[in-house]
Amino acid sequence: LSLDRSAKLWHLYLALGNFSGNKTQKFPPFDKDAAVAKKWANLAGHEVRDINMVFEGGSITVDGEGMLATTEQCLLNPNRNPTLSKEAIASMLQQELGANEIVWLPHGLSMDDDTDGHVDNVACFVAPQTIVLQGCDDPSTPDFSLLAENRRIAEQHNLVIKEVPVLPVVQFGGKTVQVPYLNFYLVNGAVIVPVCGHAADDDVLALIGEFIPNREVVGLDIGGILAYGGGGIHCITQQIPAL
Repeated sequence: LSLDRSAKLWHLYLALGNFSGNKTQKFPPFDKDAAVAKKWANLAGHEVRDINMVFEGGSITVDGEGMLATTEQCLLNPNRNPTLSKEAIASMLQQELGANEIVWLPHGLSMDDDTDGHVDNVACFVAPQTIVLQGCDDPSTPDFSLLAENRRIAEQHNLVIKEVPVLPVVQFGGKTVQVPYLNFYLVNGAVIVPVCGHAADDDVLALIGEFIPNREVVGLDIGGILAYGGGGIHCITQQIPAL
């Protein structure tokens, strides 16, 4: 994770990749992956702060002014921090990230077994106190009720809530995968949105343009290949703030 502390770029180094809170290893080998962040930060001359907590960039979204959203399914999963209570995790997020208010959404996507429900598939802050939620318009799927519950929880906070109502499902490599539009990446002047040839792609791109009017909306056709591997555009990128 990257953050600006007093106009100085810091990198928080987390226990990543293997979700090793209970000493299990979900995606071995991961040793080289784990070494990348510190190596890059050292080469760039940025300071690194070690955090004794297991979570990943995709497990949180922040509005830049003290609000943070995550999913209970992910951050409270016993394969990450089995010795930490919800209150202890919240305290650490407040201390290290300046999170004054945490929106604990219950669920990630029903098919997200790889990350145990990363929030970057179901929610993203696009402005202070403004959050976009991934919805589902198919009542025959588990996500219809799961994502509706997420919205009910979000409505308990002082938030402007936007929603993308369509959740594409595609077949890839003999596997059914979800391609959430919310797994987008914000770049300077634009937002890169994953699309997959779904009939709703153009309508959703236009909708996201309404939600984020100060950025060009660019659809990137990832088919199902990224989702098949357990992620999307946001999952394979890392923002570096300009100071």
